[in-house]
Amino acid sequence: MATTKTTKKAVKKAPAKEGAVTKPISKKAKSAAATNYAVITTGGKQYKVAVGDVLKIEKLPGEFKTGDKIVFDQVLLVDDGTKTEVGAPYLAGKKVESEFARAGRNKTIDVIKYKQKSRYFKKNGHRQHFIEVTITGIK
Repeated sequence: MATTKTTKKAVKKAPAKEGAVTKPISKKAKSAAATNYAVITTGGKQYKVAVGDVLKIEKLPGEFKTGDKIVFDQVLLVDDGTKTEVGAPYLAGKKVESEFARAGRNKTIDVIKYKQKSRYFKKNGHRQHFIEVTITGIK
C-alpha cells in the first residue's frame, strides 16, 4: 500500500512597515457614520446626505451664484439617530437645505461605435454638466 504525503505551503504575509501612516477617514466616510442623515432624490438619482457633505449632482435649471441657497424638497427618508421617518414616496414638510459651491463639467467620456470588416467607426465625446453643493441643514 502506497502512502501519499501532503504538504501545506506556508503563506507569508508582508511585514507591516514601521512608522506606516494610516489613511485619514474621508469626508464621505465620516458623513456615513453621522447619526443625522437624509436620502434625497434629484436628477433621477438618490443621494444619502448629512450636514457638511459636498455633493456633485446633475445640473439644475436656472442660474446660481456662489453662496446661493438650494432647497431639496423631495426627501425620501430622514434618520436622526433615534427615529427614522420613511416617506411614501416623499416626506411632507421635510427639506434639505444646501449652498451652491460651483458648476462645471466632468471628464470626457468617449463613445465609440465600431463594426469590423465594414470600415465603420464613429467616435464621439461627451462631458456631463454638474453642480457642486454643500449640505447645510436637514429640516
